[in-house]
Amino acid sequence: MIGHIRDIEVVREILTAHTFWHLRGLKADLVLVSEEAASYEEPLVGDLRRLIEAQAHLIGVDQPGGVYLRSATKISKEDLIALQAAARMVVVAARGTLRQQLAATKPVNVKSQLLSPGRHFREESSAPLPFMELKYFNGLGGFTEDGKEFVIYLGPEQQTPLPWVNIMGNSKFGALVSESGADFVWGSNSQNDRLTPWFNDPISDPPGTAIYIRDDDLGVVWSPTPQPIRESDAYRARHGQGYTTFEHNSHAIEQELVTFVPIDEAGGLPVRLQRLRLRNSSSRRRKLTVTSYATLVLGSDPEETSMHVVTKWDLQSKSLFARNSYQLELCEHIVLAASTPAPTSFSGDRTAFIGRNRSLHDPAATEHERLTGDTGAGLDPCAALQVVVEIDPEQSAEITFLLGQADDEEKARALVNRFRDPANVEAALEETRRWWDRLLDTIEVKTPELSTNFLLNRWLLYQTLSCRVWGRSALYQSSGAYGFRDQLQDVMALVHAAPEIARNHILRAAARQFVEGDVQHWWHPESGVGVRTRISDDLLWLPFVTAHYVRTTGDAAILDQIVAFLEAKPLEAQQTESLSIPVVSHTEGTLLEHCRRAIVRSATAGPHGLPLIGGGDWNDGLNRVGLGGKGESVWLAWFEICVLNDFSELLALRELHDEAKACLARADQLAQAIDAQAWDGGWYRRGYLDDGTPIGSKENAEARIDSLPQTWAAISGAGDSNRVEVALRSLEENLVREADNLILLFTPPFDKTAADIGYIKAYPPGVRENGGQYTHAATWVAMAFARQGDGDKAVRLLRMLNPIEHARDEKDCERYKVEPYVVPGDVYSLAGPVGRGGWTWYTGAAAWTYRVWLEEILGFQRRGNTLTINPVIPKDWSGFRLRYRFQNTIYRIAVENPEHCSRGVTLVELDGVAAADKIVTLRDDALPHEVRVVLGIEPSE
Repeated sequence: MIGHIRDIEVVREILTAHTFWHLRGLKADLVLVSEEAASYEEPLVGDLRRLIEAQAHLIGVDQPGGVYLRSATKISKEDLIALQAAARMVVVAARGTLRQQLAATKPVNVKSQLLSPGRHFREESSAPLPFMELKYFNGLGGFTEDGKEFVIYLGPEQQTPLPWVNIMGNSKFGALVSESGADFVWGSNSQNDRLTPWFNDPISDPPGTAIYIRDDDLGVVWSPTPQPIRESDAYRARHGQGYTTFEHNSHAIEQELVTFVPIDEAGGLPVRLQRLRLRNSSSRRRKLTVTSYATLVLGSDPEETSMHVVTKWDLQSKSLFARNSYQLELCEHIVLAASTPAPTSFSGDRTAFIGRNRSLHDPAATEHERLTGDTGAGLDPCAALQVVVEIDPEQSAEITFLLGQADDEEKARALVNRFRDPANVEAALEETRRWWDRLLDTIEVKTPELSTNFLLNRWLLYQTLSCRVWGRSALYQSSGAYGFRDQLQDVMALVHAAPEIARNHILRAAARQFVEGDVQHWWHPESGVGVRTRISDDLLWLPFVTAHYVRTTGDAAILDQIVAFLEAKPLEAQQTESLSIPVVSHTEGTLLEHCRRAIVRSATAGPHGLPLIGGGDWNDGLNRVGLGGKGESVWLAWFEICVLNDFSELLALRELHDEAKACLARADQLAQAIDAQAWDGGWYRRGYLDDGTPIGSKENAEARIDSLPQTWAAISGAGDSNRVEVALRSLEENLVREADNLILLFTPPFDKTAADIGYIKAYPPGVRENGGQYTHAATWVAMAFARQGDGDKAVRLLRMLNPIEHARDEKDCERYKVEPYVVPGDVYSLAGPVGRGGWTWYTGAAAWTYRVWLEEILGFQRRGNTLTINPVIPKDWSGFRLRYRFQNTIYRIAVENPEHCSRGVTLVELDGVAAADKIVTLRDDALPHEVRVVLGIEPSE
């Protein structure tokens, strides 16, 4: 930037350097901005243009890698700020020569001597980790007695087949950590606001952050987790709800590292805390240097963001701040790294920390007495902090490392200062545990199957909320975006434990609907950027989930909430999708109106009278089945029937009876079309291609039978009872592989078909949607059999989906490979790796597994202020128990099955008195209540 002709020599120098770079193959854009006042002649601009012309034939003008000349008076303020933010370096000509300005940006290094270990001591041995009794121990890990923790024990040479991770967080911040200690930390968005790298590498599981412990007397360096420095002594990782604890005893130091993201009734804080406790079990005083390291991203991809990240040392808070001014939505945000006690040294230079030809397994920084103190622009950014502690024999020390984010520097300092007090760290950890306990103990079950109890009472809802709703990230996928249908289905499982979260998300999703009635398939909440598609089922999940929420909670007032629509250019005739940032429309409507528009938009019909599949339905991979405008979906017809029936109930609440009747008539019309056009003789077809060729038919060599139309024929309650029974029998014979514990989506997989089905064919046969077990859909198989009243079969199928049952011993673990405490999105049916788990955590199967167990098997059905218990259970169950907290009142429910039935309630008592119509009226009177439910001979018998 130049404002006066006297400084033109600086520009000449820069142009010479730029030409030299260009001739050596290093291309960079050089923008010269004239700041002279606007005038007719513009003499400075003229001189600059002549300088450029002298070298234009070598470097090019107004082209990539060339020189651009612009006048500040002709550039908007916003564009000028963006230009400065994007630049690797801004040179102001008036500030001196290029050499002087480069020297000013060079960090002043703190002299850092190589460590010279002083006195020599003999290494003392460490006591082994204390024994823990675990349930379902499989050779690598198992559950604590209460199921609240999954504990992984890694002895010498032991490791899990793939990373076994925990995902913790709150609505504004999150972190992932594996059993090795490798982790990933994000702020408001796990894709666009990554504080540290997301590697998506399940083989090497590389760390983006690390903690090192050094004995300064011996010069020995190690880490309290298996990564980055693995020792022969054992490690233990204990994954819990909201935290993970690592335990390791080595070098006569007992180490406990607790990693957690604080959450409380106020929503939690945007920070990841790591509390390290060290106990000296040796006979000598120990001087230990503890170093925390984090590779900084501050965006999505470090290769794109590193040039824009600027670090600085904040003297006020004694912490390291980092900022990426080129990060559009978060350019003012501060990323902070701090410690308690305050660091003795620091560095923001990753290159200097790791050293040449080295890695995080043996960084150069651990060989020096202290860190360099480098911060500023132009560095490969990191946040490294060092704390020195001295510990007497049998005494302990505690260090806490913070990595967080704040709106500005003052809030960053406040966050640091809050956790400078160790008591506040302990309080935050305890509050985090209490918060999760209170959420998860809303409903507690005790069935004859302990593994089921562990999943239902702790892990399924935790997976749903922490990963799917809040984090929207995992080891195998990190989207950061909301999927329209995805999180709507997830929050259906939260209507009892966190109804306000479900309510808020329903309204959030409604706000992503266009005035025409269709919706964004996915979107990022910060900017609103998302994709508009022709996928046909997305919009129908809004009325479906709204009806479930209103029916369960009794909160009909949500229907009257006013929500704006979106506006954007509609898709062109041949366009399948469009990425854009829609504008918020002036057109608004109640939630009921949003649901109505979704249903109207979905009222399509193809040649067989079935709904058009468009660019895919629930199975996105069938995205080319209906691009010609005639392809149809049988599953979508069943689903639309469910939605229409549910929506008619909402309309009745608002006394819109004529409209409700029209919905029921449309549902009946669809049911007739399915019976007339979709029955294949032994099961229901999946749909039709544009040319009328059926899919999911005995006529097909591939994808001959698909589970979805069979299960939803039962779930909808609209299928012919005889045909539904035959269809489910065919499903069981063709898609349930009990020997492999698999429930396939369809069979055979697509492999050689010439039909243009969609991207599903890109998956290998037997993987994910292409004929593997897609667990989300597999839960509907169990649900369908439960709706048929077959508790034995439904529970047997749910056992097949239970991850604990897939990893009962080391041989099972080696085959299944993934975590045994969360539901996987898919399991391979591919020959060879049959039974191998696919991606985990980030799947809607967790919420559906929870709902099928609770609502269908245990029969827990709340309707506003009433409760019915109508189970469908295995005949060999003698009963089960539930504990339900209704607001501030506890209901203890005992279900007895003296005649060993699958279903059929003969008696319901509330506090010893028979309940009218077998319905329990819920009252929040803060008094304990006892509910007794007795099953008897089924009415049909």
